[in-house]
Amino acid sequence: MDGSMAPKTKARIDPSLPFYPLNIAVLTISDTRTLQTDTSGGLLADRLAAAGHVLAGRSIVSDDVPAIQAQIRAWAADPAVDVIVTTGGTGFAPRDVTPEAVRPLLRREMDGFAVVFHQASLGTVGVSTLQSRALAGQVDETFVFCVPGSTGACRDAWDLVLAQEFDSRFKPCSLVGQIPRYRGVCA
Repeated sequence: MDGSMAPKTKARIDPSLPFYPLNIAVLTISDTRTLQTDTSGGLLADRLAAAGHVLAGRSIVSDDVPAIQAQIRAWAADPAVDVIVTTGGTGFAPRDVTPEAVRPLLRREMDGFAVVFHQASLGTVGVSTLQSRALAGQVDETFVFCVPGSTGACRDAWDLVLAQEFDSRFKPCSLVGQIPRYRGVCA
């Protein structure tokens, strides 16, 4: 015995299993960014494509509750969108309203996402992770993940959390089996 109290994880990618790509939309919430200056949304779009997923949509809306809700509702109603990842508006600046916009739309909240995201980002930004109000849940059957707007936070969210959770080969389980079109196909 090594004396460690840390649990031994069996979490891993099982290459013998099939990969099922997700259709993921990326929503940047910002009053100042354009597609040309949106490094955070760009990073997410690049990462998801490199992982084998499909960019189902990409948009930028202002830090405005009705604008955020309208785009999320539109994508959640689109059967071609499995997951929405938002970037921006999760901090404490006066215009940061993403949680206030998204939370009322959620039929279920995924409390564990914020916990895991904060644990992951603690290693890169230390206690500054407390300044993020990251959240996730379901709008109808569509999963929505809201992460901070910095490129570093998006990198942490994708590389340390979402990449595994969106990979059907991840064991002991991934979110993919909860996507309506993959239920019964991906355990």
